Amino acid sequence: MKAAAPQGGRRRLLPGSRLGRLIIALNLVGLVILIVGALVLNEFRQGLIQARTDSLRIQGQFMDQLLNTAATKGDPEPALDSDLASQLLQYYFSAPSSQRVRLFDRTGRVIFDSYLVADRVEESALPPARKRGELRLEMPKAPTEPESRRLAEARAALDSEVRRALGGQTVAVGLRTNAAGDRVVSVSLPVQHEKAVLGVLTLEAGDVDQIIAAQRLAMTPFILMAVAASVFTSLLLSALIAQPVLRLARAADRVRQARARAISLPDLARRDDELGDLTRSLEAMTDALSTRIDAIESFAADVAHEIRNPLTSIRSAIDTLPLVKDETARDRLFAILQQDIARLDRLITDISNASRLDAELSREPPRSFDLARLLSEFVGHYNASARPGEVAVVFEEPDGEGPLLASGREGPIGQVFRNLIDNARSFSPPGGAVRVRVGRLGRKLIATVDDDGPGIPADNLETVFERFYTSRPKGTAFGVNSGLGLSIARQIVEAHGGRIWAENRLDAEGKIQGARFAVEFPEAPAPRPSAGARPVRHG
Repeated sequence: MKAAAPQGGRRRLLPGSRLGRLIIALNLVGLVILIVGALVLNEFRQGLIQARTDSLRIQGQFMDQLLNTAATKGDPEPALDSDLASQLLQYYFSAPSSQRVRLFDRTGRVIFDSYLVADRVEESALPPARKRGELRLEMPKAPTEPESRRLAEARAALDSEVRRALGGQTVAVGLRTNAAGDRVVSVSLPVQHEKAVLGVLTLEAGDVDQIIAAQRLAMTPFILMAVAASVFTSLLLSALIAQPVLRLARAADRVRQARARAISLPDLARRDDELGDLTRSLEAMTDALSTRIDAIESFAADVAHEIRNPLTSIRSAIDTLPLVKDETARDRLFAILQQDIARLDRLITDISNASRLDAELSREPPRSFDLARLLSEFVGHYNASARPGEVAVVFEEPDGEGPLLASGREGPIGQVFRNLIDNARSFSPPGGAVRVRVGRLGRKLIATVDDDGPGIPADNLETVFERFYTSRPKGTAFGVNSGLGLSIARQIVEAHGGRIWAENRLDAEGKIQGARFAVEFPEAPAPRPSAGARPVRHG
């Protein structure tokens, strides 16, 4: 065969699967890139926001110190000079367009707003110009419910921040939404004289959206890398999996359509993954099928040849019978007819057994049984049905070796020893004996069948197991064997994981005393006692 099946029939679960690990790894590449990018950029974003917050806090602390020193007084009671505070903030603070400064008194009223000082107004796009004659006055639209809700939420968030700062603590809330719906970074600091809180200074930076836009822009390379990795892994999986599977399918179609005997894809068979296992299995399967087809064709040709011989002899005897007048010659012809008919019947029976062998081997599940008991029963059956003058069959009991357990199907294994005993009896001379033994050698069980016949030529010790091998020494009966018995025996033994061989028994001087057929089976493990069973005490 060109290829072998997967080694040891090993199980390939996903964690230990090369192809499974490859698929998982390739599918995770794009996801890992996105996750790493998100983590890196989230850290980058948090760093930017934190840096913006720290910048606002430093600016706020400087302005707060200025207000505490110059715009607060404590006589006769602590108070904040609102006009002076506004002038100081307007004079010393030049806010960028993205930053807003507000000063609240202790009641939460706005004293200073950098947007109002800078005359900043909210901008919106004008509607398209109307044609002449279409000019008409439009009343300003009332805010919609979502807009009203947004304004209320923004006002509540700012009020909450101011109230917390009025409690005497610096408040840095990070991100919140203002009245315009923009996200801002906000820091509020209390304005104090000694320990008395006289107002709140709030700084807002409105460039958060630009920060987030920069973050999204920075995310673009990771997204492109993830897309490229997904495309690459898809193409790679297609090349590693889809294309080889398609090649296997086309090879199978060629076997079906072109009546080829086997699939041959050596480059795929060399792969050390599931597709390699599948290719090797398909190659081994098609090779086995090809071998089986060759065996069937050879078997059919051998059957036709073997059946033709007795049929030719029968036809010749029948054609000759009307021409023979002598009773002795007629009786001889009748004996030839009976012998050929018996030979033909035996041949057809063995051919039928050989053709049904695969089905019988797969029909019954293997079980553990005592091989010594099986052989003893067979020998007892032969002795009970023996006729006077037939060759005796003797079973030699094993000496205290305990049960000799083999695993298999008793019916086919019994057929093995029936064929061996019948073959040994056909070669044994009158008065001879066939001896059957069984024993243990290591973890193997070995059974032997000995006869007192002329033995087997050294060149034929292996060919006797070929189909329709019927070469017989002089003096032995012709037509008793079909030539299939030993071939069937070997097929059954090998199907049970054993082996069978032939050898000659020699005496001390090296002369052949007879033939011996040996059968070896792996010993089955002893059955475990059932749960709760108590050991039996003897004696």
